[in-house]
Amino acid sequence: MARFGMLAALTAALVLFDVPLLVALAVSVVVAMPLSLFVFGGLRRRVATGMAQRAERRRAQRAHLRAQLRGSREGGDPGEEER
Repeated sequence: MARFGMLAALTAALVLFDVPLLVALAVSVVVAMPLSLFVFGGLRRRVATGMAQRAERRRAQRAHLRAQLRGSREGGDPGEEER
């Protein structure tokens, strides 16, 4: 979303300098996308870290659920839940 905001801001700035809209949009795409890698690097790292943490939590929950399912088949009471 931040990249599109940068794209829109660059396009608007170029249009204010009397650059035709399609040319301004093309130049903005070429400039904004690589520039956003540097400008929004911290945001990208935070998002990647959050996604990795969420994936790890889901992996742990899945492993716990599978262990519970295996335990209930191995002789535990099927109606009993661990809390």
